[in-house]
Amino acid sequence: MSFDYILSQFVNGVKLGSIYAVIAIGYSMVYGILKLINFAHGDLMTVGVYTMLVLMGFSGVPIWLVILAGCAVSILFGMTMEKVVYRPLRGSGEETTLIASLAVSVFLQNLISMIFSPQKKAFHLPEFLTENHQFGSITLSTMNIITFISIVVILIVLTYMLKKTKLGMAMRACSDNLAASQLMGIKINTVVVAAFVIGSGLAGLTGLMLAGEYKTIEPLMGFVPGLKAFCAAVLGGIGSLNGAVLGGFIIGIAEMLFAGLMPTDITPYRDAFIFLLLIVVLLVKPNGILGSSEGGRS
Repeated sequence: MSFDYILSQFVNGVKLGSIYAVIAIGYSMVYGILKLINFAHGDLMTVGVYTMLVLMGFSGVPIWLVILAGCAVSILFGMTMEKVVYRPLRGSGEETTLIASLAVSVFLQNLISMIFSPQKKAFHLPEFLTENHQFGSITLSTMNIITFISIVVILIVLTYMLKKTKLGMAMRACSDNLAASQLMGIKINTVVVAAFVIGSGLAGLTGLMLAGEYKTIEPLMGFVPGLKAFCAAVLGGIGSLNGAVLGGFIIGIAEMLFAGLMPTDITPYRDAFIFLLLIVVLLVKPNGILGSSEGGRS
């Protein structure tokens, strides 16, 4: 087994991890405020990418408009989900909202299956996004490079927003104590909606990244990546944006190295390996790698 092969698998892990990282950031934004494990988050990614597929069927629609529209529809579904399902259940307990999020996830999966059929569909990005660039023995597409840059930009922008803007400070206050923040006059609903807007928009964007990587889409495509991204958020320290990114890369790299280095009869169980890795880390660091005992943001 050559060094170039191991390096190639590592790079593939970084590519996959970057997608998990962006989804995990969305998870952390919502969980940090509501302590809500939103299992429907990955399905917002599916909603966005199917919207993009429809628009790409019309000739002459620029790709930037396709991406914006896909993210906008994901945001619309996310805001509707928050207002119709999660807001009425706020304060009813984590078990109730967890079950509700699973119900929303199944509903969205079946809705997409009814509208578009359960079969896989081909998804082709414009040629300039799939063009490969060689860096020694490493091959990256334009889309891969844009994804890496996007993570850096997203992390910088969100970190600045959380630490320097009124909305960000309100989010941090709600993350520490939602009830006390409401008593202090912070508009809780506005803060929660803002978190869902950011998280849902990022979910729509990652749908494009994932579809571009695998070249196909299906109604259930968001559930497993969403679950792994949640694991990434927990692994890094849920509620921490830096932790979400770190966890995403760790899981992506671990998954691809396991798939590439283990015997072929074991590689189908790579998902089990990821969850075992999560258990081991949490036994050592119960709050995640960068998580604090208070569960605050970093």
